Amino acid sequence: MLAKRIIPCLDVRNGKVVKGVNFEGVKDIGDPVELAKEYNKQGADELVFYDITASYEGRGVMLDVVRNVAKKVFIPLCVGGGVSTVEDFKDILRAGADKVSVNSQAVKNPSLVKEAADIFGSQCVVVGIDAKRQNGKFNVYINGGRVDTGLDLIDWVKQITALGAGEICLNSIDTDGVRQGFDIEMLNAVCSVTNIPVIASGGLGKIEDFYDVFTKTNASAGLGASLFHFKELTISEVKSYLKGNNILVR
Repeated sequence: MLAKRIIPCLDVRNGKVVKGVNFEGVKDIGDPVELAKEYNKQGADELVFYDITASYEGRGVMLDVVRNVAKKVFIPLCVGGGVSTVEDFKDILRAGADKVSVNSQAVKNPSLVKEAADIFGSQCVVVGIDAKRQNGKFNVYINGGRVDTGLDLIDWVKQITALGAGEICLNSIDTDGVRQGFDIEMLNAVCSVTNIPVIASGGLGKIEDFYDVFTKTNASAGLGASLFHFKELTISEVKSYLKGNNILVR
């Protein structure tokens, strides 16, 4: 069995790390470079960096911030936000990222997933998915959770798997920032139709939620923000807890 990964998420807006609830009520948390350094020191397995308004504002990711973060961390860095072309992939990887996450533009132009995987390798291509329950099924949302595409989540997961995506970061809008636990039902629905790693995102509220997601789903990683940012938990505390509960972590 592969070791489970613990991944802090830096949602960045206007150069600052921010956090909201259900994608709303966003407030500033701190400097992305300083937070990245701290999580690197704590033993995070990876870092995810999202420029959360890039797609909505119709611009590319802030490469200067990516460069500054990449200089300070020695763990894999995944960057997303406003990625719309293969050139964007190239620019972000050159800025120091190890993986690039594409979300809205993958839905608008699915061939981008295949092009990027063919050029840079599947291991560099992460498809971020924001999904929410609608009329008894899961719908895919884009533009930072603002637009319901009407696209069925399960159909989309099958499509991007076939196109060569290397990983999925699945964020449940229903549980995002609510801190009542990861969306086990949604994760199981996705993990049952793909063989690529799935990162669980949205809903982390307490240390036990990591145990639940790793014992009740096949998620390969758990992503957190609020609990880490507000220093309610450290990465090392989470790993010690999981090891003590016979969950294999790095």
